[in-house]
Amino acid sequence: MGDEIIRLLNPQKTDVILDVASGTGEPGLTIATKLSGGKVIITDLADHMLEIARENATSRGIENIETVTCDVCDLPFPDNTFDAISCRFGFMFFPDMLLAANEMVRVLKPGGKIATSVWNVPEKNFWVTAIMGTINKNMELPKPPLGSPGMFRCAKDGFISDIFSQAGLKNISQKEIFGKLNCKTIDAYWGMQTEVGAPIVAALNKASDDMKEKIKIETYAVLSQKYPDGNIIIDSSALVIYGEK
Repeated sequence: MGDEIIRLLNPQKTDVILDVASGTGEPGLTIATKLSGGKVIITDLADHMLEIARENATSRGIENIETVTCDVCDLPFPDNTFDAISCRFGFMFFPDMLLAANEMVRVLKPGGKIATSVWNVPEKNFWVTAIMGTINKNMELPKPPLGSPGMFRCAKDGFISDIFSQAGLKNISQKEIFGKLNCKTIDAYWGMQTEVGAPIVAALNKASDDMKEKIKIETYAVLSQKYPDGNIIIDSSALVIYGEK
């Protein structure tokens, strides 16, 4: 998904590019490696994530980046600052997605490009529904209000394209991108999801030890049934949406 975002933005050597909701640095760091004379401003709401992004940049010898801790709905940059904007898996979590899009458009130069990715429908993302489906089957979790931030909030066909249109972008396109989560083993899948999957961690923290074990056994069974050879390579699907100012 990051590769497709970069392909669409087609960064030029001296571009100044904004990477929104970058977390630990991608795709901003990879974009920076394609520039000479240009730079990438990497932003996120969480400063501790950007600390890791800075460490990642140092370890890869990338110097043409800056990190700025800020809210996408109130970007601390002048109008018409950036040649392009990337945002990988951020829109689903913005409280006001249209305000976020408007802010991105404001700081984008005329003729500038924006590309973002959001997760497609749950049915095409077994890598997360394998465990979340099991959790939901076993636990009475409160249902979030309709339209509240979440992984599949932007999965509806044309959803982000419509927001881009409302924000004044043109030449809008949407493309489905398929990926694979190569866990190799069920143990690796379980470990990854229960360590870094925020909704999963939050749900399991509310479960008793017996319930956690039940969920684990059932998740293993679901994966074993789908991948009887034990080679856990799970399909994923995302939508990459592009627009121009």
